[in-house]
Amino acid sequence: MQRASSSLLFCIILITLFTGNLRVLSSDTEVKNMKHKSADSDIKKHHNRLKLEKSPYLLQHADNPVDWYAWGPEAFEKAIKENKPIFLSIGYSTCHWCHVMAHESFEDPEVARLMNDVFICIKVDREERPDIDNIYMRVCQMMTGSGGWPLTILMTPDKKPFFAGTYIPRESQHGRLGMMDLVPRIKEVWDTQHDEILKSADKITASLNQIAHDASGPELDKSTLKTAYDQLTGRYSEQYGGFGNAPKFPSPQNLLFLLRYWQSTNDEKALRMVVKTLQSMQNGGIYDHVGFGFHRYSTDSHWLVPHFEKMLYDQAMLAMAYTEAYQATGINEFEETAKEIFTYVLRDMTDKEGGFYSAEDADSEGVEGKFYVWTEDEIRQTLKGDEADLIINVYSIDKIGNFRDEASGENTGANILHLNKSLTEIAFKNKESVDGLKESVEAARQKLFAVRNKRVHPHKDDKILTDWNGLMIAALAKGAQAFDEPKYAEAAKRAADFILTGMRREDGRILHRYRDGHTAILANVDDYAFLIWGLLELYETVFDVDYLQTALDLNSEMIKYFWDEKDGGFYFTAEDAEELIVRQKEIYDGAIPSGNSVAVSNLFRLSRITANTDFEDKANKIMLAFSKDVESAPSGYTQMMVALGFGIGPSYEIVIVGNPEADDTKEMLSSLGKHFIPYKVILLKHDDQETADITKIAEYTEYHSSFDGKATAYVCLDFACKMPVTNTEEMLKLLNVSSSSN
Repeated sequence: MQRASSSLLFCIILITLFTGNLRVLSSDTEVKNMKHKSADSDIKKHHNRLKLEKSPYLLQHADNPVDWYAWGPEAFEKAIKENKPIFLSIGYSTCHWCHVMAHESFEDPEVARLMNDVFICIKVDREERPDIDNIYMRVCQMMTGSGGWPLTILMTPDKKPFFAGTYIPRESQHGRLGMMDLVPRIKEVWDTQHDEILKSADKITASLNQIAHDASGPELDKSTLKTAYDQLTGRYSEQYGGFGNAPKFPSPQNLLFLLRYWQSTNDEKALRMVVKTLQSMQNGGIYDHVGFGFHRYSTDSHWLVPHFEKMLYDQAMLAMAYTEAYQATGINEFEETAKEIFTYVLRDMTDKEGGFYSAEDADSEGVEGKFYVWTEDEIRQTLKGDEADLIINVYSIDKIGNFRDEASGENTGANILHLNKSLTEIAFKNKESVDGLKESVEAARQKLFAVRNKRVHPHKDDKILTDWNGLMIAALAKGAQAFDEPKYAEAAKRAADFILTGMRREDGRILHRYRDGHTAILANVDDYAFLIWGLLELYETVFDVDYLQTALDLNSEMIKYFWDEKDGGFYFTAEDAEELIVRQKEIYDGAIPSGNSVAVSNLFRLSRITANTDFEDKANKIMLAFSKDVESAPSGYTQMMVALGFGIGPSYEIVIVGNPEADDTKEMLSSLGKHFIPYKVILLKHDDQETADITKIAEYTEYHSSFDGKATAYVCLDFACKMPVTNTEEMLKLLNVSSSSN
């Protein structure tokens, strides 16, 4: 993502203009002179323009004394008219350090006076406007070598950046320039070195455009998969699982890739890495053992102390990882964890309309993690006698606690519940019944949950985003298949139906965000790609042809509005979306997969379903468009590696012909869902020709019929078809799956 020479140039510019002297103003005169200019409108409690917005993040700042604007023409016109730089602050409602910076600076009248005098100040919710966030986060990474939120960008009135950073404290400390010194310094440089700033901004913008169109390279192949595997192996922690050092992120795409690599190569180490990582995470403090669901990441290397926010996309991707790992291994704990994630989402993160909320905060009552941690005394007040002793022993709870104060580093007496060993291991060690131990722990957990539920809950970001909902739909559909659980399928259907009916413009175009009865923001490529993914999984769960047809329609729409005819790949924004300083194409698989990576998998699947090779050609062109970046570090693009594996094969096309209500048809379909067969498409054709709507999409199925009134499976492997079979076990043999393997 970075170019070394450009990064060096920008760092030099940054240092020269702003931190070269790291100068604290020599006297208070300059600050005082700036203060008095707005003193006549002494800032009182008021509502700024953000009060009119729907974003929970923007609404959190509606009472700030900072004169915030939402991103829009009004702000930029004012900046041009007054020749002021723009202070762009990007974050999200459940971001802990966003809260810290807001409290220290944006709620402070003194800082606000300085900002209002020098800047036109703009707030952006990164989850509502990922197009803006993607551009300026890349700028931050280019200029500083890192990124994160809150994201702080200073730019010219024409949106060109010249300064980038993340969290900025109120006062300068430990070599980090604070707002009280930074703002006057920016004003000085803006007034005295204006031309230099404009030139710097032009160079940064030019480099950004160059990067956006300079990614094509050699064709990706099996060797790319091997390199990705080797790179992950090199970063893998044998002791704790996961990849890299603290802070440690779940990175479920890595696990999805490794499962497929194991299946195609029989490399047992790939599977061991998946199993160890999933077990360590589900045992660790990163998992909420009382209310379920995963926190965002671990601040340490062994998954104990989390950053406590919970994101919908993490639940979706991790649910997929645990579900597929269960399909591959049959390990019961993986099934339990996947189901518990779904329990959390359906209980706490589901809107009455059917869509899924975005996130829950790390903080409650202004304290990170307060909602989730327990003292030993609290445990003993909630549980009595042996039951309390059991939970204290199982979850390693003590008087000292394991949760330290962030500022002092001292133990607080609070405990993050975690397992040093799984319940199965504890039961075996103590020579007791596994089921009995699990029942006892579950009974105690329910009591803890009831007490915890009376605490002040963290803030919930209740906006519904199309892209993240698409991921959750896909996860629930996978869960419904693997665990034969109709309620997961029903929840996936309700969410899909809500988006397809309630989150569209009058002309039918998909919109990105819904909140409080209001839809807005033209969909980006992630919205399309992830929703198509969800619909494909949903079709293979309920076999409603309408979902498959809608996936095809949305795919055509995505090609129409996002496809780059010249260089290949999908732009992040539609051709008729707001024009920004660069029209980017995203490929990096970070906290969530990139739209392009998911689109490649979708296109391969649609190609196999429809026998339309144009889809496969598009998929190959996407991979070629980004191959330079991918080839340089394929472990950073593991969702793309998942897609590449589908293209390389082997892959299966399976057509089941039969009565959907008949037991033999249900048995065949159920068996396919229970096994790990990642590179496949499944079509269901009703044996009544007159109702066989699937033939309109997959014309080749016209000639598929059932034998002797029995459910019949047609299996093709890498474009070569086998003889049809009417027995589930025979079908599984054709798929190289044993009927007893799971």
